[in-house]
Amino acid sequence: MPVFAYQAVDAAGRRTRGRLSGATAAAVSRELETRGLLALDLEEARDGGSRGLGVGRRRGVLEFTRAVAALLPAGMPLARALAAGVATAPESIRPALDAVRVRVERGDDLASSLGAHTGLFSPLYVGMVRAGEKSGSLDAAFERLADHLERDQELRSKLTSMSIYPVLLALVGVAAVAVLVLFVLPRFADLLTSSGAALPGTTAAMLRIATTARESWQLLMLFPLSLILALAWLRTTASGRLAASNLLVALPVVGGWRRQALAASFARMTGELLSGGAPVLTALADARDCMTDPVARAETDRIRNRVREGSPLHAAISERSVFPAMLTQLIALGEEAGRLAEFLMKAAELLERRTERAVERMVALAEPVMILTFGGLVAVVALALLQAIYGVNAGSFR
Repeated sequence: MPVFAYQAVDAAGRRTRGRLSGATAAAVSRELETRGLLALDLEEARDGGSRGLGVGRRRGVLEFTRAVAALLPAGMPLARALAAGVATAPESIRPALDAVRVRVERGDDLASSLGAHTGLFSPLYVGMVRAGEKSGSLDAAFERLADHLERDQELRSKLTSMSIYPVLLALVGVAAVAVLVLFVLPRFADLLTSSGAALPGTTAAMLRIATTARESWQLLMLFPLSLILALAWLRTTASGRLAASNLLVALPVVGGWRRQALAASFARMTGELLSGGAPVLTALADARDCMTDPVARAETDRIRNRVREGSPLHAAISERSVFPAMLTQLIALGEEAGRLAEFLMKAAELLERRTERAVERMVALAEPVMILTFGGLVAVVALALLQAIYGVNAGSFR
C-alpha cells in the first residue's frame, strides 16, 4: 500500500505534517478528515531502495529496533513500544516510522506496515518480524534484529576505516603514474632526443604509451563513462543484477565469501520461520520472497521444489554448490536430531562470522596489493628515465 506525505490543518488552524498509508490520495484525505484534519497537500512519498540507505538512517533504524526490543519484553503494548521507538529515532526517518505506528494502531500487521517502507527496512528485517508475529515471539525477533544490525553497523564502520588508506593510496598512485607518464617522461625524452642520443627500448615504449594517451584522451574518457553506465545497469535492471550476482559467485576469491553470505541469509530466514512454527515448505517459500539476491532466490526456489518432491533439506541443498558444504552438514545434523530450526540458526551465526572475517581479510590485503601495484608502475617509469639518462652519460664519455 502506498504511503502519502501530507500537510494538513486542524480546527484551530494549526498546521501539521506527516505520512499516512492508503490505497489512494482520496482515501488518505478521508482518513485525515476522521482525525479532524483538513488535507492541504498530498503526494506519494517514495523511499529509496535499501541499498541507498545512508549511515544516519541506518543508525536510526538500529536505535528504533533496540528501543522496541527493550520495551516489548517488559509487557508494553506494541503500539506504545513503537511510539517510544519513534521518539528515539532521528527526524529524517521519524515520519516513516510514525506511519508504521499508525497502521499498526489501525489493525494492520507490523510486517506489512514495515514492508511499505523499503527504503528503511530490508526484506530480511521484514521477514524476521513476520516470523516473530507468526510465532508470538516478536520481542525475541526484535532482539535478534537489534543484534544483527549492531554487528552489521560495526562491520561497516570497521571496513570504512580500513578502506580509507587503500583508497587514498590508489588515488595518489594513479595521479603519480599519470604525471610521470604524461608530463615528466615526454619532457625528458625531448631533452634526450635533442642531444642526439638514441632512446633505450624501455624509454621508447613508455614514450609511445604517453603519446598515445595524450593524443587519445577523448577515448580514454569513455572508460569511466562506460564504467558508470555498466554499474548503473548492474544495479538497476533485473538482468544486470542477475549478471552481477552470477559473477560474484563465480569469482575465485570473492565467490567463497559471497556464497557464505547468501547461505547465512538463507539459514537465518528459514530458521526464524521454522522457529515460528511454519512448515518447511512454507518457511522456504517465505525465505525465497525475502531474498534480494537473484541467485539465492533461484536456489531457494529449487531447494523448495526438491523438498516438496520428498528430498531431505540437506540433500536438496547439496545437489548444487551455491551454498557451502558446512551448511549442508549442520542441516543434516539438525534433521537427525529433530532440531532443524536450532541448527539453522547456529549455521547462520557461524557463516555470518566467517563472512565478516573474510571481508576484513580482503580489505586488509588491499593495502599491500596497492603498494606493490603502484610501486611497481612507478619503478617501471623511473627505470625508463634512468636508462635514458645513463645512455646519454655513457655516450658522452666515448
